[in-house]
Amino acid sequence: MPSGKTVKLILYELLQFACLCIPVFVVMERFASVICFVKSSATAYWLVVAASVAYVASVTLFVWVPLKYFILRTQRFSEVTNWRPVTLAYVILSTLPCFAIIIASSKVQVDAEFKNEPFTELPVSLVLFSLICVDIVEKIRPLCLTGQASGLGLDFEMPVPVLTHSAQVTSVSRQLQANGRDGDASPRSPVRNGTLSGHWRDADGEGTTRTSSTAYLYTSHSYSGPFRFVWIQEPRHDLFVATFMFWFDTVEMVRVAGTDSVYYSAWVFPIYILAFLSILRVVITPDSPLLASSSVLTQDLPFLVMRICLVVVFGYVTPVLYILKNIFTVVSFVYFVFMTKLKLLNRESMF
Repeated sequence: MPSGKTVKLILYELLQFACLCIPVFVVMERFASVICFVKSSATAYWLVVAASVAYVASVTLFVWVPLKYFILRTQRFSEVTNWRPVTLAYVILSTLPCFAIIIASSKVQVDAEFKNEPFTELPVSLVLFSLICVDIVEKIRPLCLTGQASGLGLDFEMPVPVLTHSAQVTSVSRQLQANGRDGDASPRSPVRNGTLSGHWRDADGEGTTRTSSTAYLYTSHSYSGPFRFVWIQEPRHDLFVATFMFWFDTVEMVRVAGTDSVYYSAWVFPIYILAFLSILRVVITPDSPLLASSSVLTQDLPFLVMRICLVVVFGYVTPVLYILKNIFTVVSFVYFVFMTKLKLLNRESMF
């Protein structure tokens, strides 16, 4: 009987392979329907479907399977620390062709003056959902799917100060005064022969102090009772939520391209190009320092310019909330990374 790790590995690989194939089949079938309506020929429909089957079979045999073999068996990419080759292959082999087919469908209908068959919500959402699933699988792969979260090595709980130890010490001024009474040391210098002279004691010799220092250890509270589930923070659940939140801006940009006024215009090309560039962020590992700058350069800044142009040309086809999100993200990045290094703002005592 296979072990739990083997079963988990098989499930992960099947899920990623399904995410690779299904979006291509669905998008190509929809494109075949558009071609069938435009050309009024069932032969064109089956040619496109056959081309999708041939493409998936070729990609699987010559790219996906060899890549998985080198990664899972020989650990050839074990030294990779800042990028993920599986997600890069998925984006190039699945997401990029799907976006290209969607754009081609728009171009075909515009050239044929047949604007009655736009892509519905299902194919586009399926492409993005499959991308999110691949991202989640790559992130959750090192974690266990059973058991409690305490042994995962990941702790997303906010640290809470807990009093662990208190010790009595004298103030610095009293210590200097006490050291000043030593015969071999100057009243202004508590150092004698390279070490501190005297002991930490009260200047009056009473052995009591009036000040104390408290050491804090940052730990997390553990709650009990019938409503303890309210206070639970599960790292694996947080991973799912954070991954979906990571893609919401790109999802909204692709949704804008699906509106009729935008889809049948030339604006659909830059929208999908910028959306694909933002998707390339998934290649970077989540803990890489390159992720912050890449998010600003490939998503927030281009999306901000694009959304302002769309609002000017088409009206409020995109929510103003996302425009504000892009503005605050870009401004905060520039301010905290570059502006705070200036001499005027490099003063900790100002704020």
